[in-house]
Amino acid sequence: MPRAAAASRSQLKHSANAFDMARELLKRLPAIYPDAHCELDHSNPLELLVATILSAQCTDKRVNIVTKDLFQRCRTAADYAEISQEELETVVRSTGFYRNKAKNIRAMGAALLARHGGEVPSTLEAIAALPGAGRKTANVVLGNAFDKNEGVVVDTHVGRLSQRLGLTKFSDPIRIERDLIKLFPRGSWTLLSHWLIFHGRRRCAARKPDCHHCELRDICPSSQEKAAD
Repeated sequence: MPRAAAASRSQLKHSANAFDMARELLKRLPAIYPDAHCELDHSNPLELLVATILSAQCTDKRVNIVTKDLFQRCRTAADYAEISQEELETVVRSTGFYRNKAKNIRAMGAALLARHGGEVPSTLEAIAALPGAGRKTANVVLGNAFDKNEGVVVDTHVGRLSQRLGLTKFSDPIRIERDLIKLFPRGSWTLLSHWLIFHGRRRCAARKPDCHHCELRDICPSSQEKAAD
């Protein structure tokens, strides 16, 4: 069999298996994690935007500790644009990469004032273009603050589980998102991220996944491979 034809058949088989997995996950995950939600504390789009920028290379728990004080100090885009670099660095220091995060958040506040009247825009392109943002941040804000499913948030948990569950063969977040968008209905995209993130934090850790107690053990290719070893 020609190599190209063999590769095509392999891809078709993977695609069929991935669609089957997606359908099964849509049945199971809502029941396993009925309360799955964004774990970054926020009360409006601006707060979520700031919290998401701070969450890079940092836990949601730590971000929530930091933003408890930050959101009292800064309530508007103007507040973020006008706060000094030194003061903001002091507030966000424990989230890591604090100098760059403070610089981006101040620039983000200024950009909101200059481009959007001080309000967080509600389109992917506009949010992604803000300093410190990007497609992932835009998807977080759109899905959780505006209830708009424009894409799938692919963080480390979503990326890891997508590979382990056989939903994608890629490691690049953009290519993983493209595969997930093809496999799952648009209305589920925001919740899909929450379901997978909850599962990643509670069962499928990077180094020591709890396959023994996993609710998806019977359908997970990775778990079955470990059992066969």
